[in-house]
Amino acid sequence: MVTLSDIREEATRLLQAADAGPVLDDLSCTLIAFAVRISVTTLDSEGARQQARLAMDLGASTDQLHEVVLLVSGLGVHSLFEGTRLVNELSATPASNAASPTPPLDETRQQLWDKWIGTGGYWQGFEREVPGFLANLLKASHEGFDAFFRYCAVPWKSSHLPVLTKELISMAADATPTHRFMPGMRLHLGNAIKMGAGRAMVMKALEIAAAAPEHPGVA
Repeated sequence: MVTLSDIREEATRLLQAADAGPVLDDLSCTLIAFAVRISVTTLDSEGARQQARLAMDLGASTDQLHEVVLLVSGLGVHSLFEGTRLVNELSATPASNAASPTPPLDETRQQLWDKWIGTGGYWQGFEREVPGFLANLLKASHEGFDAFFRYCAVPWKSSHLPVLTKELISMAADATPTHRFMPGMRLHLGNAIKMGAGRAMVMKALEIAAAAPEHPGVA
């Protein structure tokens, strides 16, 4: 079981070499507060509405707010991560474990792998946090593999918000009391550090995440 204390301790460990850095500005704080309330694991509609209005009072545009919505809507892929791992474990019978190494990909799967993964370094960090997921998803469903990349890429292709802000939002959404998805939290925290975030920014974002309410339900 992962607790909020575990998340804070892991963040402190990952931030050991980071400087304190600048503080998080008011608009970013409010956008993060909006993000953690509109995410599916919290879905506090009234709280999200209040934070959205505060963000607009601070100068946020509706394009920025919707970019946040697109970003946190991707939390559903964590079911894909864990479910794909589970199904792969169930399909790994003793006979298949004893078989020869994974056969070469067919033409369709190889093209998709080259298109989305290639030789870029980003997915190496992803692989460390979610080992085997990409290969297992491609094996199970090349349509699902392609759709995963297409959907998750949408909020990162647009530029209504700085990439660093989006990394902090993603980290916070993964760290809410009703989610606590440590692999994603670590991945986005590491990305934020590489982009210049220091301890002050990261810990403030995690503080906002920890204050997110329980899921109240949607009438």
